[in-house]
Amino acid sequence: MSEPVLQLTGLSRSFTQGEETIQVLRGVDLAIAPGEIVALLGPSGSGKSTLLQAVGLLEGGFEGSIMIAGTEAARLDAHGRTVMRRDRLGFVYQFHHLLPDFNATENVVLPQLVHGIGPAQAEVRARALLSALGLGHRLTHRPSQLSGGEQQRVAVARALANRPALVLADEPTGNLDEQTADIVLAEFLRLVREEGSAALVATHNERLARRMDRVVRLHEGRLG
Repeated sequence: MSEPVLQLTGLSRSFTQGEETIQVLRGVDLAIAPGEIVALLGPSGSGKSTLLQAVGLLEGGFEGSIMIAGTEAARLDAHGRTVMRRDRLGFVYQFHHLLPDFNATENVVLPQLVHGIGPAQAEVRARALLSALGLGHRLTHRPSQLSGGEQQRVAVARALANRPALVLADEPTGNLDEQTADIVLAEFLRLVREEGSAALVATHNERLARRMDRVVRLHEGRLG
């Protein structure tokens, strides 16, 4: 058995509002194997985004264990968390968050430069990913010149640019119409599988969730 890419044990998170304590996550346990694509299904407000923020090391205040590629995230300092996000994780959000002043290729090149990859190699990688997503003819277009689906494809390429062990996707097609969402999700799943990454994909869409390897359901802060 391969070591899980992600192992959550007893993950909990609460917030205080005035005199009230709100428990968002309640002892979540979850393991994701290398190359496995898992749908995190649940209604709005169920804690999906909070769980992804925990796994993405984007927010503190959590209790429990977060093991990513064999490393306990709780033991990492701020620099260590930054390196983990850069080297081992990829992120796709509902809104693409592309840099508006850079074209599609440059948006995928930049995270590679931060990773320490040379400009020429980074551009080859960016062009290959974008072409694999059907954007070979849009390489030099800026986000404002791309459709919503094309922008999200660029975001997928950017997430995979550094060959992450785990991709975290938070409602990655939630801002697209149904037809475009189906196409983008299919391309996302295909490319993630081809790249050999694992993925945790938060969604409230049962139909889309069934296209992944496994579905876990979050309800009132617990996985069922």
